[in-house]
Amino acid sequence: MTNTIRFTKMQGAGNDFMVIDAINQPIALSATKIKWLAHRQFGVGFDQLLLVETSTIADFKYRIFNADGSEVAQCGNGARCFVRFVVEQNLTQKREISVETASGIITPKLEDNGLVTVNMGAPVFAPHQIPFIADTLASTYTLSVENHLHTISALSMGNPHAVLVVEAVETAPVVALGSKIEVHPNFPERVNVGFMQIIDAHHIKLRVFERGSGETLACGTGACAAVVAGIQRGLLQSPVRVEARGGELHIAWQGGNNPVMMTGPAVTVFTGTIHLSQTNKDTTP
Repeated sequence: MTNTIRFTKMQGAGNDFMVIDAINQPIALSATKIKWLAHRQFGVGFDQLLLVETSTIADFKYRIFNADGSEVAQCGNGARCFVRFVVEQNLTQKREISVETASGIITPKLEDNGLVTVNMGAPVFAPHQIPFIADTLASTYTLSVENHLHTISALSMGNPHAVLVVEAVETAPVVALGSKIEVHPNFPERVNVGFMQIIDAHHIKLRVFERGSGETLACGTGACAAVVAGIQRGLLQSPVRVEARGGELHIAWQGGNNPVMMTGPAVTVFTGTIHLSQTNKDTTP
């Protein structure tokens, strides 16, 4: 027996998603099946899977799964695709919606120019809330990785981020070092690792190694975290243009408890259906 899932493939600055309406069709996906769907040869292929669900406290509920099947609390590029999806699928008549996530309410808005702006909430610096193991709160921390010391900023944008300043993102050890920091014991829930090259006070280049997905072409919360870290350290000034491999994002933050505002593209690539085997045991290609 098989069931058929309707889905939409979307991308935001090259960060790609499989988006599923879980309001109008029954969805039950194990971590194994999500990994199968994420496979770029045997499945649909994506960085994250996004589920659109009903909410009792907001217009919609937003669930996010990485390519390895793990569920996470927030995804900024996905939030932009989320609002475009619900508008295009006629699930709402609003162009600005409230969305329940595991880390709180966000409010993405589809702008008249086709870009999407998301109020991502205020950044969190308290180590125990990131979570990050540290003796005291600081603007930067020293992290030991295989007997080498690295200076990082640590914060949460709904998910944990470590940000490193590098001379050139093209030659930065994104995969080699990012994969090690992702699972560093000081980050008990793993961490997204950003490598930031500062062009000037209002322009950076960024590559991000995302927990559970590896390096992606863009990371919305990673862009927010990098800009916040740069402003906090006196290296950047709001607003900041973030140049990722998949496109550009624009981030504004006025400091303190003010929310981080992110603006960027959200594009529908194609729609389709896929059949999932309903056997008693999940299988992968």
